[in-house]
Amino acid sequence: MTAAEFRTIALSFPEAVEAQHMGHPDFRVDGKIFATLGPGEEWGMVKLTPDQQSAFQTRHPHVFSPASAAWGKRRATIIRLSDAKRTTAREALIMAWRNIAPKRLIG
Repeated sequence: MTAAEFRTIALSFPEAVEAQHMGHPDFRVDGKIFATLGPGEEWGMVKLTPDQQSAFQTRHPHVFSPASAAWGKRRATIIRLSDAKRTTAREALIMAWRNIAPKRLIG
C-alpha cells in the first residue's frame, strides 16, 4: 500500500478532512484525528480500540504494532504501509473512522 492509497481511503469517509499535526498529515472527522501519515509517509497510524489493536497485531504482526510509549496505550496503532495489503489497511481505517466519528454519521 502507498501513502497515496492510504490518503485516498481516509478521505473517502463522510466528513473526513486532511489537516496537519506535528508537521505531518492527519485525517479527522468532527475535528478529531482518526488516522495520520508519519513523517516521510512510510507508515500510517490508526486509532483502534485495545481489542481491535490486538486483533490486527495478532493477524498481521509484520504490518501492525502499537505506537511507542503512551501513544500505543492510547490506541495509536502503526501500519507499515510497504507491508500492508490495501484491503487490510482499509479495514483498519474503517474501524478507526467509526471509533471517532459522531453517531449521526455512522447510522
